[in-house]
Amino acid sequence: MRDFFILWLERIINIAIIIGAVAVFIAGLAAMLTGGHGAGMGAGFAMGIGIWIGGALYLVVIGGLAYLGLGIYNNTLRTANAVERLAAQGDDAPSQASGRVTT
Repeated sequence: MRDFFILWLERIINIAIIIGAVAVFIAGLAAMLTGGHGAGMGAGFAMGIGIWIGGALYLVVIGGLAYLGLGIYNNTLRTANAVERLAAQGDDAPSQASGRVTT
């Protein structure tokens, strides 16, 4: 059940990033086409470029943090599985946890 929620959380994050990218593109394009409203001829174009740059940075940071959280979860799960496999081996393998160096 836990894997179900993690899988769907990843899918929802993917969809949110795609929708966000489309929204940023449309908002930048709309700002370019509507003009500056008295601020000059190039103000709308500059505002649209600013929206694209700011929106792209926002999506990269927020999406990166979301994927970082999922990556931490996956790495923690793999580490726990590896520790369980080592514990299942028992005392067959030499222990290096004592910190003593034997020559």
